[in-house]
Amino acid sequence: MSAPDSPFDPVTIGPLTLRNRFIKSGANEAMCLDGRPTKALLKHHGDLATGGVGMTTVAYMAVAPEGRTLPNQIWMRPDILPDLKALTAAVHAGGAAISAQITHGGSFVTGMKVKGRTISACSGFNPAGMLKGNFLQRAMTTLDMDRVTAEFVAAAELARDAGFDAVELHMGHGYLLNQFISPLNNHRKDEYGGSAENRVKFPARVLAAVKQAVGDTTAVLAKINVADGVRQGATVEDAIVTAKALQSAGADMLVLSGGRNVESTWFMFGSRMNREEIVKVLRQQGEWLTALMMKMVAASERDTPFREMYFLEYSRRIRAEVDLPLAYLGGIKSLANAEQAISEGFDCVVLARALLHDTALVNKFRSGELAESGCDNCNGCVAYIYHPAGTRCVMNPPNDPALNRVAAAAID
Repeated sequence: MSAPDSPFDPVTIGPLTLRNRFIKSGANEAMCLDGRPTKALLKHHGDLATGGVGMTTVAYMAVAPEGRTLPNQIWMRPDILPDLKALTAAVHAGGAAISAQITHGGSFVTGMKVKGRTISACSGFNPAGMLKGNFLQRAMTTLDMDRVTAEFVAAAELARDAGFDAVELHMGHGYLLNQFISPLNNHRKDEYGGSAENRVKFPARVLAAVKQAVGDTTAVLAKINVADGVRQGATVEDAIVTAKALQSAGADMLVLSGGRNVESTWFMFGSRMNREEIVKVLRQQGEWLTALMMKMVAASERDTPFREMYFLEYSRRIRAEVDLPLAYLGGIKSLANAEQAISEGFDCVVLARALLHDTALVNKFRSGELAESGCDNCNGCVAYIYHPAGTRCVMNPPNDPALNRVAAAAID
């Protein structure tokens, strides 16, 4: 009888084989200069590679400039190819694979003004855009869908040419593709609205186009919600429909996340947001109005005690219904958590906060130096997506802001 799979075993995902099952989740790094990677981003992901992860994910690489939610995010275009190549080379030098999380914010643009109306599944008032004057959104037409699909394909091709081993299409958390999947946004009356099967048609079409363009050499992943975690939002039953449609469209693996950036951040993180740290950082940057809004949100946010593996029950439901590889995300704090996820049939485990706290955590798990992360899930790290030095664990020393002012490919 063969030994059970271990989180340290290699795994094959489409055309890609990872050295182990640990993946750093895409989580906004704020390590970008004029829409291009910086030396800070290179160091961040290089440290994760040498720290032992099988693959690291570069977060939120917008497929168009208006697809960014914040101005300190990468947007994909040919002139940043040298910086992207420097980034992938640093990760490969550390022995890990690297994934490009490509996405579009749609109407969820909270940190910059977009010319004209933002695009989304439906027209109407856009509460997520109020602070920067993006008050209205418009429903995407067939021509819009063709254009956005082509933007995703072009971004995936650029990622491939830059040496990325995988692309991850972000279909969760309230971004554009999730705005089609979720009934919170999608009230369309055409073939892209109504049933869960209809709501996933456009996201599945985008994935199929990306798969056709780069799938022979590059693993094509999608990050989806196991549920929105809020009344009238998408349910785990909807997520099963989404997973089946993406499997049919050719996805090599699904990363199972959950929650929405506005309506249910507590669900996404499995615990209450650290609004106090966010308000402090925003005030330091002169974002007084945004800080005030965050403070008001904190007053109504439910208090949710953190528990390990908080998406497990939802993810088990999806695991039972599809055959493609799945990556478990949500509250992995220990080696025992990772081993449980693998034993239950998940192909990879995905972590963010624990790896921000200690980029060498995987190596320490392997050596036996640690069996559990020292992260206390305070969520203070989230505040630093607004900081000029980039995201960090608040228990660690501050980042060097100078590294975030130099493009990744600049000669030292």
